[in-house]
Amino acid sequence: MHTSSSSSPSRPAQRDTRAWQLQVWASFAIALLLCATGLAWLPGEPLARAFMFMGYVFCLSTAFALAKFVRDSEGGASPAGRDVPLWRLVVWGGFATAMALTGWGLWDMPLNPTYKAFLGVSWLYLITCAFTLAKMLRDRHEADLLDARLQRSRDAAQ
Repeated sequence: MHTSSSSSPSRPAQRDTRAWQLQVWASFAIALLLCATGLAWLPGEPLARAFMFMGYVFCLSTAFALAKFVRDSEGGASPAGRDVPLWRLVVWGGFATAMALTGWGLWDMPLNPTYKAFLGVSWLYLITCAFTLAKMLRDRHEADLLDARLQRSRDAAQ
């Protein structure tokens, strides 16, 4: 759901259902749990495990940054409209670098193929859940802003 400023000012914003919000939060929590479990039991040197953990965190943080950047960029009146081209490179480049380096590290680790598959699938699940969570939270924020604007306009009319 994308709530734009062109929505009717007389109607409250459309909101995600509680069931959808619960599913998004539950999926994100499950993805975190799966990744944490896989990384906690990761065999090998402590330094290799630390780097893999940092890679997952790097991917997660850049996924949220990219989701915000893309969402800000889609609305012409947003602050992202004033972003310099280098910022676009930083956001997209950071996400691509995080994904590539983490994928390479996972591919190159001397692990059982089944364990690699588990780590890879849980990692991609985490990233997709991060994008979904970021969208849901942004939709809620935009709906809150629209409802506040509607309430101010009602108060002014009284």
